[in-house]
Amino acid sequence: MIIIDALTKRYGDVTAVDDVSFRAEPGRVTGFLGPNGAGKSTTLRIVVGLAGPTSGSATVLGRRYVDLPNPGLEIGVLLDASAQHGGRTGRETLVLGQRTLGLPGARVDEVLELVGLTRAESRRRVRDYSLGMRQRLGLATALLGDPRVLVLDEPANGLDPAGIRWMRDLLRTFADDGGTVLLSSHLLAEIEMIADDIVMIGGGRIVASGTTTGLLSGGETLVRADDAGALAAALRAAGLDAAATADGAVRTDGDLAAVGRAAFAAGLAVTELRTADGGGLEDMFLELTASTQRETAPTQGAAA
Repeated sequence: MIIIDALTKRYGDVTAVDDVSFRAEPGRVTGFLGPNGAGKSTTLRIVVGLAGPTSGSATVLGRRYVDLPNPGLEIGVLLDASAQHGGRTGRETLVLGQRTLGLPGARVDEVLELVGLTRAESRRRVRDYSLGMRQRLGLATALLGDPRVLVLDEPANGLDPAGIRWMRDLLRTFADDGGTVLLSSHLLAEIEMIADDIVMIGGGRIVASGTTTGLLSGGETLVRADDAGALAAALRAAGLDAAATADGAVRTDGDLAAVGRAAFAAGLAVTELRTADGGGLEDMFLELTASTQRETAPTQGAAA
């Protein structure tokens, strides 16, 4: 896993990251969100050893990145797809990584196939790649060492809708196989679809964190049974707050498992059980980071 503990980073009088703590767990995708300048990139750079903290720590699999004996075999990193050497071909980029990591040559073709770059595309110079192709090449480089952890900053930038869906499926499969994914993105709809957990940062500090379903539902559960009154009474008897809604459902602060157990113990057949609908991720993001958002609305009289 990735553990961020009381992480602080200052540049002179500017505090870019201010006492940030969170975890990215194995088997889960953690979405790391925040407006521009919130401290996301600084945090990720510290995680992968490109910057040092002023205080606090960031560890991967129990060690600092710089203490990992061969980091590429443990953690795959994609922070800036445009930073790749434009004069090399895609294959040359991967071969260099393969040799650095001490991997067999066949691994290059394996990751090219995994990210959907053809043999002909791999022989083109990176400067001739589209942004989407550079993203695929960057992800191939991150996956070369078959790592257990991925740290990705805007990996879907430049991808078309089919590419975004491919990226989502690849990361979901990686996490479902036990991998840890820490993913920063401004594509909030995609984060809402793929992330198991969300950490939201604004002004260098965490403003919200938790499971995606919990944050978006406001921590409430919606449940239905034929007798809403008996259901609400059973939930209260189990120590849960419960209130009937106008349409015959019951809202409660209990999680799905606790609500199901209480209903079962009372002999009530549940006809619906789900997290209650709250606002979408975009609404929550804008509300929680409002004080750190850069105003981008055009002024009166400005050209459209």
